Amino acid sequence: MITTPRFPRRPAVWFALAAGTMALVLAATAPSPMLAQVPAAVKGAEDERVAVIAKVKPAVAAVCFYGGKVCGSGVVISEDGLCLTNFHVVQPTGAILACGLADGKLYDSVLIGQDKVGDVALVKLLPKKPGDKFPFVKLGDSDLCRAGEWSLAMGNPFGLAMDFNPTVTFGMISGVNRYQPPEGKGTLEYTDCIQIDTSINPGNSGGPLFNMKGELIGINGRGSFDKRGRVNSGVGYAISINQIKNFMGHLKVGIDTDHATLGASFSTDAEEGDLSKIFVSSMLDESDAFRRGLKPQDQLVAFAGRSTTSTNQYKNILGIYPKDWRVSLRYRRGTASKEVLVRLMGNMDKVIEKEPQPGDPKPGQPQPGGPPSNPGAEKAKLSPAAKMVEVKKGYANYYFNVLAQDELLAEIKKNYGDFSKLTGNWALDGNVQLADRGGNVKLTWIDDKTGTMEVKMSREGIEDSVKPLEPGIGVGELSLPQGSGGLLVSLWQFRLLMTQLRDGMNPNTSFSPGFVHGGSEPFYPPPADGKLPANITDLRVDCDVLKTKKGQFEAKWYFDQKNHALLGCEATFVKEEDPCELYFYDWKDAGGVKLPHKIVCKFGDKTFATITARTYGLVRK
Repeated sequence: MITTPRFPRRPAVWFALAAGTMALVLAATAPSPMLAQVPAAVKGAEDERVAVIAKVKPAVAAVCFYGGKVCGSGVVISEDGLCLTNFHVVQPTGAILACGLADGKLYDSVLIGQDKVGDVALVKLLPKKPGDKFPFVKLGDSDLCRAGEWSLAMGNPFGLAMDFNPTVTFGMISGVNRYQPPEGKGTLEYTDCIQIDTSINPGNSGGPLFNMKGELIGINGRGSFDKRGRVNSGVGYAISINQIKNFMGHLKVGIDTDHATLGASFSTDAEEGDLSKIFVSSMLDESDAFRRGLKPQDQLVAFAGRSTTSTNQYKNILGIYPKDWRVSLRYRRGTASKEVLVRLMGNMDKVIEKEPQPGDPKPGQPQPGGPPSNPGAEKAKLSPAAKMVEVKKGYANYYFNVLAQDELLAEIKKNYGDFSKLTGNWALDGNVQLADRGGNVKLTWIDDKTGTMEVKMSREGIEDSVKPLEPGIGVGELSLPQGSGGLLVSLWQFRLLMTQLRDGMNPNTSFSPGFVHGGSEPFYPPPADGKLPANITDLRVDCDVLKTKKGQFEAKWYFDQKNHALLGCEATFVKEEDPCELYFYDWKDAGGVKLPHKIVCKFGDKTFATITARTYGLVRK
């Protein structure tokens, strides 16, 4: 029941209360001497904050089911509409979704790539008119974040912004290099993340965290909520943008990416003092770290260029890298220390597909305990984004991988010429320098007209020959010359790469269908003059990767992201062994195309040979 308050009956008391109330109102509306004395620096900081918000707001997205029902937030990072968000935001939407921007418009959008472990997804907004450009934000450097600095979170908590104008919250960075364990089976693991007291709530997921320059330093994804309801308790977590940068090359080419493991476990030896030491407690024999010389009881001094003094610190660093990357590792054995490059292994559990059972949901039906059903699924079939979706195991959207393959093939033709007609015999005459001797060398690629290419190497009276696709060929023969790890097989694959066209060719003479874009990885080509720097990481070149497969033979081809130059490859045919590494230098004209006139072959930790070409002979068909 609503009650009415009782007022005094006596006029004197009434007028006294009224007069007092009026005085308070007048005092509240009068200019305050304290407000008049607000320091200029404080007012200036406020003006700067308002300006930063105005600058970045147009790029903040409301991520929606197709049709407009909001399910999270995102942020546009390129003028062509690339948009970052959380994996758990797009998981229920499917590959076709929509994103609303502060201009009040809803844009058809499509999933490109995803990282289930790190809880990141990349989507693409489609412009209303071809050629239209989107507002976007600049990526910052999250390694520069410090506890105590101010930050801005933007997004759409509780779906409040029906016109897609984002909510803004302002707060402090509470901590850096934080760790939050997985929420699912190996998924949604937040490593090396940023802790904030900047308020984020359900709906903020996938939205941006900015520094006070308006640079994107993280993607908001998790928070600690009051047990009585979904209300933020002042502790939120953002995935650092530097971690996302490591995976960006994979996300852009449609990969359902995976995080790394080293293949070794560590234990902390606590000592008196401020720092502890960590030691190898066990290792997998098939790990690259084991092959590079790391053994149980060795002390891990630094990993990926960062000092390590505890197992938690090591795991936090490891969690920000994709599988297959090579990173530096420094270890100590006794009084001696050594730095090596190690290839990282995959972390995600392998999916074992079982036979359908009676009562199992049919394809396309909701899975028990899975994400909620998609209310826009039927309408999404009519979206222009529908033609930009291609399903392939291991990929979030293979359509974008094919586009990236085509771009790299075009760069090969642009940089080195058209090899499509050079499918006859090849020959190289030159010099070879081995570890203990040197001399003349001749390499030949012989086409026997059946697609079974033979590769020969003749040097100072010694001849090795391999037909890689010949039935029954043994590992020892494939590894020729002895000690090279398979130089001739690697050169056979090099010729396939330069001449292959994926469509319309004899399957015996091309990689089709074993040809995909592998995202991006660091590559460490040794200097052409052989003089190594003090630190291995000084050799790093960020590269786009093509992965090829022909029968049992696999290779990774590394293209410099800056100029698309082909720097080298790693070729394998026995997964548990080191690859044969080729490094290409001195690309020069060879009968209308360009070919490397210096090739360095490495296997394991040793350089097997340096081949310098004097002439090439190429037969056209």
